[in-house]
Amino acid sequence: MAEERQLIAYEIDPCPEASLTTAPVDRAWMDETIQRSAYRCLPLAIANQAGWFLHCPATFSAVWDGGPTRDNVRVEFEAAGARLPTNPWAISVDSVTVSAMAAARDDHISSHFGAGTVTFTIPFLFRTPPGINLWVKGPTNWIKDGAQALEGVVETDWLPSTFTMNWKLTRPHYPVRFEKGEPVCMLVPVTRGLAEGLAPVRRPLKSDPELRKEYRDWLRSRLGFIRGLEQGEPGTIKRGWQRDYVHGVTPSGARAAEHQTKLNLKEFVRET
Repeated sequence: MAEERQLIAYEIDPCPEASLTTAPVDRAWMDETIQRSAYRCLPLAIANQAGWFLHCPATFSAVWDGGPTRDNVRVEFEAAGARLPTNPWAISVDSVTVSAMAAARDDHISSHFGAGTVTFTIPFLFRTPPGINLWVKGPTNWIKDGAQALEGVVETDWLPSTFTMNWKLTRPHYPVRFEKGEPVCMLVPVTRGLAEGLAPVRRPLKSDPELRKEYRDWLRSRLGFIRGLEQGEPGTIKRGWQRDYVHGVTPSGARAAEHQTKLNLKEFVRET
């Protein structure tokens, strides 16, 4: 692969637990929908796969007491097969539990900025091709009760430093648990200046008669399909859902010039 098309993750320090993988289409809450119907939404499924996951290197719980400083967030690491006490400092230094805590602790995870945030220090320095930023965000459509991923766009084609991934705790006195191996960050490449290079315009739909007809045909078809479901029409029920978008076909039968039904991102490959 040409150097200018590479997404490089330079390892700053050894942290094998903080693995990098392509983001999968699967989400636990989508699996639990009736007949896994959430996967019928192709835009949702594509967004799930549109980047790489960075995984949590250790299991821990974070509790925020509602205050503004970093001391108002308590991070408690968990040893394999055991839960740590609420106040680990109340234990004897000779305690086996303290030793287990030290073994389980990961310095990449801390309360660094205050304001009820948990910070993940990224053990990689990323380099993208010229003109390509990284949108550093939470895992798409990944729901975590009591915490919201904070997002940022980083110019990784020139920056000689790393960045952090932060989660904002949203419910004071509510323990939020992060499991070792769960995704805590998603990396999505974006072309710098793309949004700024677009000229936003509003105009009435009737100004484009062909598009207006296509829309009306779609709306008529959609309302008819919903009515068929509500009335229990056997043919409609057998169809289950309309698949025109999945197949990249307009109501008139025209096929899209370009259409994706899945993404095939490459995994990170270790170079010697």
